[in-house]
Amino acid sequence: MKKILTLALAAAMLVMPITACAAEGEAESTGAAASDGQFVVGFDAEFPPMGFMEDGEYKGFDLDLAAEVADRLGLEFVAQPIAWDSKDQELNSGNIDCIWNGFTISGREDQYAWTEAYMDNNQVVVVRSDSSIASLADLEGAVVAVQKDSSGLAALEENTELMGSFAELVQVDDYLNAMLELESGAIDAIVMDEIVARYEIQQSGRDFIVLDEAVASEEYGVGFALGNEALRDQVQATLEEMAADGTLAQISNEWFGEDITTIG
Repeated sequence: MKKILTLALAAAMLVMPITACAAEGEAESTGAAASDGQFVVGFDAEFPPMGFMEDGEYKGFDLDLAAEVADRLGLEFVAQPIAWDSKDQELNSGNIDCIWNGFTISGREDQYAWTEAYMDNNQVVVVRSDSSIASLADLEGAVVAVQKDSSGLAALEENTELMGSFAELVQVDDYLNAMLELESGAIDAIVMDEIVARYEIQQSGRDFIVLDEAVASEEYGVGFALGNEALRDQVQATLEEMAADGTLAQISNEWFGEDITTIG
């Protein structure tokens, strides 16, 4: 009898690891979000028109894209606001499934599992309309603001000659506060995303202009943690499907009055 029990236990021990490994492999193949039925998107809630709060609701171009992707994948869409300078901790801890909010690929190519770029953008300089600053050369001796841990900051750090000409570089938490500072005269200029700058100027009616000369050109993509290529591939395929059936163009027209997406 003891011999029979021993053989039975040994057989059970052989089966259990195989079952566990199969379950683990299945989880890895379906992606992080599919395991709990949610697609949690990290975004900066003060970054219109890509993601922001209005009338007590989160909205934005990127959030509309992400919500459509989630719906097509059969997942519950969750818009999760994050502090932009904490985005990597949020992603790597699993609090969010991706970063989707005017997220620049350039300079970060090896840090995330990226979708293909879905939009082009520039880093530009915003000044008051009555400013004497008309070119990048005119920023010499100026007080310039940029968002912490942003693509604008990265672009300036790559252009040491330009950044070194400033009297001061002020790093702010978000661009909406920077625009208030510019309006009050506390700073002379802001380096920021062109799409966000032009949208905010149009919506707010502030007497600002965007310089013709850009600091840098870049592309927007959706960033996933390295190792989560399975979910990245699902999102990429869905974006391509949305481009093919006209949904990307439709959402872009709703926000920008034209199709400025680059997929397809």
